[in-house]
Amino acid sequence: MNNLLKNKWARNIIALTLLSVLFVPLAGAMALEVGIGEVGETLELGDRDIRATIASIINVAMGLLGIVAVVIILYGGFTWMTAGGNEENVSKAQKIIVSGIIGLALILASWAIARFVLESLVTATAE
Repeated sequence: MNNLLKNKWARNIIALTLLSVLFVPLAGAMALEVGIGEVGETLELGDRDIRATIASIINVAMGLLGIVAVVIILYGGFTWMTAGGNEENVSKAQKIIVSGIIGLALILASWAIARFVLESLVTATAE
């Protein structure tokens, strides 16, 4: 347990979990006290369909992940260019590039699956 608390990431995750456990019920209670409709009008949430909102969130998330994958590929290329002929660094750079390409392929596949599921959901629940 002491090793877990010494790790910076583990401490942050534990702290965020405790904070969310403490404050999420308070936010829910406040929303019930004020009234859900009043909160929605006050925040100007709009009347957009939830499926369109979910599709937008997925598109943004996949776009950000795609950017991360491209940055990883560029980092691998930079590592390869600065290897100076060192076989160890060249093989490390090749592994980074291959990992980035695999990640990009997984991101594209997951985007296609999510799009298919959302379109199927829209056609199945169309009025």
